[in-house]
Amino acid sequence: MKRILTILTSVILVGCSQPAKEDPLDLTDKFKGTFNIYEKLEKNADGSITYTSLPWGGLVGMMKEHNMPVDWSPYESVSFEFAEPTSVETQILLSDRLKTWGRPGITSLTCFFDGQDVRNINEVALQTADTAIITVKSVRLSPKASDWEPVQIWEGECHFGNWEKGFVIKPEQFQYAIEGDRLEFIFTTDTSDPERGNWLFKTIYDGTDMTLEGNYNELNKWGCATVGKNAKSYRIALTANDVKNLKEKGMFVNGYYNIVTKCNLLRKVVVEKSPEAGDADF
Repeated sequence: MKRILTILTSVILVGCSQPAKEDPLDLTDKFKGTFNIYEKLEKNADGSITYTSLPWGGLVGMMKEHNMPVDWSPYESVSFEFAEPTSVETQILLSDRLKTWGRPGITSLTCFFDGQDVRNINEVALQTADTAIITVKSVRLSPKASDWEPVQIWEGECHFGNWEKGFVIKPEQFQYAIEGDRLEFIFTTDTSDPERGNWLFKTIYDGTDMTLEGNYNELNKWGCATVGKNAKSYRIALTANDVKNLKEKGMFVNGYYNIVTKCNLLRKVVVEKSPEAGDADF
């Protein structure tokens, strides 16, 4: 009996000592360097990273596998979660092509891939507009979870230029919108001036100076969202308050050197799944 107990104890100890299965969606461990040699990063015991930044340096994660860029087409977004609210403006940058801006005071920032080419991602960087100390709790990918049905609510050709132009979408276009639906702007960036380095969107409830809530984390201090040079679409997930105000007031859209041709209301397609045999109630 003593021998059996000894064997069982050994088996239990061996089983408990096996390493936990790696989470393929958790990218935190890939962040091992910085753009600026005078910046610092410290790996903490709980897996978080304390990053001491300089303006427009960067906490960098190399995403290559077998020395080749990765294809993130099956994923919806990459998100940074912070241990404490940020004190400065932040930015997620994907391989110098796709970026998302975050205002001070946020505890997470997500870069959505909607409409973007993310088949060849080499690296991801978190950047700050000023010197700061940021503790990154985690960096995670999110798989695509839903299909979206586009309903066109505006079409035309609006050249924003230097804030000269914009367009209004009337309240009746939002009559079927619900919380969680998304707005999708189809556009190209005006790159005629090689010195230009910023392209912006501003979305407000028409007749007010209030910006939509759905992209609050991405807005700078002027209430504008930054898009990448090669971006083709920009999406905003609507909050319950967004839906209420858009149904009452509509929306005014303008920005900086983007050429918008279409706006869609994206509605989530719900796929009914048959219950599994093992889930049946007896």
